[in-house]
Amino acid sequence: MKIVFSPCPNDTFIFHALVHGLVPGAPTFDVTYADIDITNKLAVHSDGPDIMKISYAALPWASSDYALLPCGGALGRGCGPLVLTKDHSTAPATLTGKRVAVPSERSTAYLLFRLWAAQQVPGGVGEIVVMPFHEIMPAVRDGSVDAGLVIHEARFTYQTFGLSLLTDLGNWWEEDTNLPIPLGAIIARRSLNLKEIASWIRKSVEHAWAYPKASSDYVMSHAQELSPEVAQAHIDLYVNKFSADLGEDGYAAVFALLSRAAKEGLVPEVDLEALRY
Repeated sequence: MKIVFSPCPNDTFIFHALVHGLVPGAPTFDVTYADIDITNKLAVHSDGPDIMKISYAALPWASSDYALLPCGGALGRGCGPLVLTKDHSTAPATLTGKRVAVPSERSTAYLLFRLWAAQQVPGGVGEIVVMPFHEIMPAVRDGSVDAGLVIHEARFTYQTFGLSLLTDLGNWWEEDTNLPIPLGAIIARRSLNLKEIASWIRKSVEHAWAYPKASSDYVMSHAQELSPEVAQAHIDLYVNKFSADLGEDGYAAVFALLSRAAKEGLVPEVDLEALRY
């Protein structure tokens, strides 16, 4: 069975047991590690992998052959994307007409940024530049872009690049909606036994929590030069109760994001209930 997820610590922590034969009854997996922008593009094809991690923001474009699973993804509070600059301004208006680097135009981070900018940046931002997320902070530091939208472990490391926080989009979203931030979704082919797959993933999450050190070598081998301390902070932030089950708050967050984005013309309208399997 083919599965694709990112090399980020939260994903490798969650899926360690599943892809290492530690979940009873689960098959052998052919694993590919890929950046979220790549998996978002894979999701539009009906001949993509069996299971993959994509952005919740990419769901409106995902092939109807895929269904959203209720576990294994990334939602939470206090874990939203950040907008960074080289100066110390916290005034949103400084982004008017400026070049902004983003990790994907079909990411939750991008949707949150556009929804925020529509409220806060008079005249709107200028050029949007898509680049792999690990290249964004150096690009801001070196001046090739004016600001960067960052995700994941960048929350813990941006100061080392001499960058400043312009705004925390997660804080804005939570204050505006009182809902968690929907970041990464797990989808699987509808032709498969989705209930069984969800059970395997949930057991993998539970194994990770029960034996947190078991995955350490695996996590660090894919952690893109992060220190063990930063990798653990990443896991602590992004692997939470929503990783085991979206629950009503999780689904409400997804529906709120995609509904608002559709109203702004940022994503196609989607039958939100049809996303559930």
